[in-house]
Amino acid sequence: MQFTKAEEYGMLGVLYLSEKELGSITPLSEIAEAKAIPEKFLAKIFQSLSRSSIVRSHRGVRGGFSLSKDPSSVTVKEVLESIHGPYHLIKCTNNTEVCDKAEYCSLRELLSIAEDKLIQIFESHTLADLVKWESNKIASIKS
Repeated sequence: MQFTKAEEYGMLGVLYLSEKELGSITPLSEIAEAKAIPEKFLAKIFQSLSRSSIVRSHRGVRGGFSLSKDPSSVTVKEVLESIHGPYHLIKCTNNTEVCDKAEYCSLRELLSIAEDKLIQIFESHTLADLVKWESNKIASIKS
């Protein structure tokens, strides 16, 4: 399993906003430059995040984006699913009609277990957790 570029860039973008004061507006160009993400691609990703009310779009000369909620209340799962949709490792874990072997397939069973554990991890960690982990790592490297 590998994150798509949209998922990776979306996570990096919201993590950047999570480091800012709640409600502060950050230009998309700043986020894109800070995280080395193509700005047009990030704009499309942030449209999805805005529709899911994870970020808020602000128009005008001083426009940009802000995080809509406290980072401690936004899970990794919420962010990923707002970009990608429901998370599944393979199609048959949520739709047995795509394969005639789905009812007895051991690979489907194994991946279903793995998917459940992965989703539990994504649900149990927030943006604030990731920001804290990163700042702790940076602090330990500098000391």
